[in-house]
Amino acid sequence: MATAVKAKSKVLTKSGLIETLAKKTKLTKKDTEKIMNSFLDTVQETLKKGDKVQLIPFGSFEVRHRAARSGRNPRTGAKLQIKARKVPAFRPGKALRDGVK
Repeated sequence: MATAVKAKSKVLTKSGLIETLAKKTKLTKKDTEKIMNSFLDTVQETLKKGDKVQLIPFGSFEVRHRAARSGRNPRTGAKLQIKARKVPAFRPGKALRDGVK
């Protein structure tokens, strides 16, 4: 039986995304970085207020609440209580899901 070797996937970093967007829009990298940082700050501020960011048909960012639960320390095996918290989440839109297939 032959074993499939998975190719190492590439990662598009923030700086790589800024560079790609700058080329596509013919804006400077500096201007593109300002736009990117403003976008990310706006999404973070909106989520912090408890609101949702919806980018149709791309997807939406929202805050989900995780309930308190018990867990264990993997190193020691000791039981511990994990506090309830809010976590950011992204739900892809139909166009993004279909575009990735």
